[in-house]
Amino acid sequence: MPHVIIEYSANVADHHDIDALVGVVHDAVVTNGIGPHGGVRTRAIVRNHYRVGDTDPANAMIAMVARLGPGRDAETKKAFIDEILDAAEAHTMGESDALDIAWSLEVQEIDAEFRVNRNHVATAMRDRGEH
Repeated sequence: MPHVIIEYSANVADHHDIDALVGVVHDAVVTNGIGPHGGVRTRAIVRNHYRVGDTDPANAMIAMVARLGPGRDAETKKAFIDEILDAAEAHTMGESDALDIAWSLEVQEIDAEFRVNRNHVATAMRDRGEH
């Protein structure tokens, strides 16, 4: 944990390297240390059908959801949001100014009673001597 889902309007990929964005977000989450490295998962999904604001073609959106296990205080979650958004936004600003992007990041706390986790990646990382 955490799991981060990046949802973006299709026009973002015309101007930005989505795989690089996923990498920047993933690295920022790992660096933040909010969860164990072996539990971090980051993925992106394109939205081909969308409208943003007044529908100007330069309007775009990147909406992220971070799902976290329970137990973190509000300040920790707010700091996490700021760090991840800052890293992602800085990355895209360095690539192109062609789009006006509406950004969001929502933290959702997972109810531990209704979450089953069978993480063989974390076990393999421990076996390899990684985090």
